[in-house]
Amino acid sequence: MLADFYPHFTKKDFLNIEKSAGKIAKNRAEDYQKTMYSYKKLSREKQLSKVNFYLNQLLPQYDDVMQKQEDYWATPKEFLIAGYGDCEDYVIIKYFSLLKLGFDKKKLFLTTVNEKYIGGYHMVLSYFEKKGKSPLILDNLSFRILNLETRKDLQADTFINEHGVYKIDKNNKLIKVQNYSPKFQDLLRKVKKDN
Repeated sequence: MLADFYPHFTKKDFLNIEKSAGKIAKNRAEDYQKTMYSYKKLSREKQLSKVNFYLNQLLPQYDDVMQKQEDYWATPKEFLIAGYGDCEDYVIIKYFSLLKLGFDKKKLFLTTVNEKYIGGYHMVLSYFEKKGKSPLILDNLSFRILNLETRKDLQADTFINEHGVYKIDKNNKLIKVQNYSPKFQDLLRKVKKDN
């Protein structure tokens, strides 16, 4: 399965990245690959924390600046090569990094939220560690991983993965509202090409 090793870079990939995007981009991709490999034997809790912390160090940049379009979902490889991204890009690379480390994709969701205090749309990664419990939130705006109930600043809207689009009820049960997300399916197609 693609997600078991993606994103993965070969020596040839590193040479191509250096040619097209420079040595810093190549070094960033190499460092990512070594770092994810070093997390393989850690506990699930440590893996979540380390992945969130490590990837939050990449620089934020809005899509309209980077991609000349709004709401562009970059693949993890695109994000690593650029070294910049917006909230969706952090969520996507965290999603694939956790899959690479063996997390169950049925428990991971790209989650659209409204920021209650600042106002506006944001995206985070939700991890449903236990059924019926509030999901843990990995957020590029926070190095701390807290559950959604604790994150009073966020109002969850939709939870997205390859199985569909969901809403959450007061008992932390997911209710399917769409069979698939067109944007997520487009992302999966780009990831396949990217590989």
